[in-house]
Amino acid sequence: MLHLSYDFHIHSSLSPCSNNDMTPGNIVAMAKLKKLDAIAVTDHNSCKNIPAVMSYAKQFGILAIPGMELTTQEEVHVLCYFYSLSAAMRFDALVYQRLIPIANREEVFGEQIVYDNQDNPVEKIPNLLINSTTISFDELWGLLAEYDGIMVPAHLDKTSASIISNLGFIPPDSKFDCAELRHLSNLKQLQETNPYLKSCRIISSSDAHSLHEIREPSYTIQVKEKSIRGVLDALSKK
Repeated sequence: MLHLSYDFHIHSSLSPCSNNDMTPGNIVAMAKLKKLDAIAVTDHNSCKNIPAVMSYAKQFGILAIPGMELTTQEEVHVLCYFYSLSAAMRFDALVYQRLIPIANREEVFGEQIVYDNQDNPVEKIPNLLINSTTISFDELWGLLAEYDGIMVPAHLDKTSASIISNLGFIPPDSKFDCAELRHLSNLKQLQETNPYLKSCRIISSSDAHSLHEIREPSYTIQVKEKSIRGVLDALSKK
């Protein structure tokens, strides 16, 4: 078994709320500097910078997990991770179709920049990515199964945009096996009020929107192998 230091919740400059220096190359270089073994860039409702991230990660010897932070129709943030880049990009196309179509106003929300594998900006996404989609929380589990992905409800200890803050509880018929907290010190209290979490694997990541926020190698995950499959099998407790 291997122990990998990780940060599985990082935003690139494709997310309008993220700094413009969060290019794929800069993110991977910072992860290397901080000696992380594995990362996931999880932009709001988009995977369009994942190809560049994975290209840089391969050069730096870092494992990159294809990911996205999806906003459900209930405005719950859910981290979505995929076993392959191709599956992630197919899901990306579906999500953009089901994103509520409101034009991005760069002067208000920020730019939404896609980069190539040379860290050159090649495209700006016109519709605002931080909007909700028409995908419900209940629907997401089955939908991700069709796209070779898993769901991890994000930052459960946050006072907004989490399943607990927005719905007030975790639906007892939920099917996720892993959840994310910002601070692991909040786990015991959350488990007392939400017994569902007692059977979940719990991770903690940075939700970084700037380079200095990327997590130090504070937390590790035990995996059978250093691969996308090794990490996602561990998260989904396979």
